[in-house]
Amino acid sequence: MSKFRKNPVVIEAIENKPENFNLIRLMAGNNIPIHQMGDGRLGITTLEGVMTANFGDWIIKGVKGELYPCKRDIFEATYEPA
Repeated sequence: MSKFRKNPVVIEAIENKPENFNLIRLMAGNNIPIHQMGDGRLGITTLEGVMTANFGDWIIKGVKGELYPCKRDIFEATYEPA
């Protein structure tokens, strides 16, 4: 078995909370559909299909401009402020 280290990459991310919805839409641009669900969650079209982001999840912009949700605990274990 081989070991690998993730390349250090600076990403853009916004926490999913009601007051950040317009910022998330701005980060998505015109090419990535995002919709608010009735209970406040977001539906985000990702490279793997539509994923749901709950409040407190982070929305990450990937290296190719794609968006995807990330659970808070995983985000905090993986990323630090740049």
